[in-house]
Amino acid sequence: MKFKTASIEGTVAKLDERYMVKDNTFLKNLVVSSTRLNRLKSTSGHSHKGQEEVYMFLEGYGTMELDDVTYNVEAGDTVLVEDVYSTEYTQVVKNYILFVYLMEGEHIENRINSINL
Repeated sequence: MKFKTASIEGTVAKLDERYMVKDNTFLKNLVVSSTRLNRLKSTSGHSHKGQEEVYMFLEGYGTMELDDVTYNVEAGDTVLVEDVYSTEYTQVVKNYILFVYLMEGEHIENRINSINL
């Protein structure tokens, strides 16, 4: 399957005034998701115990917190998250932000009860 990174050809898994989360369910063991986080909004903290994640920021800018470390992120940045981190938190500073992330594991419909999006 081929797709444009910004769209991921996924289905909407969560939509509210803060953000839209889309999951691509084409693969069996790897989740490809995108989040478009609206201006001056933030996501809830969450963790994926035993999961490594890759976040690729495509548009906009903001901050991302991994435990006690805060990263300024912008389009073109990639953040690798080791499975030792217990919480993640992404906040938009002044602009919207679009990021895609990859993680090994179940699709959103199977993990929605174990994380806070």
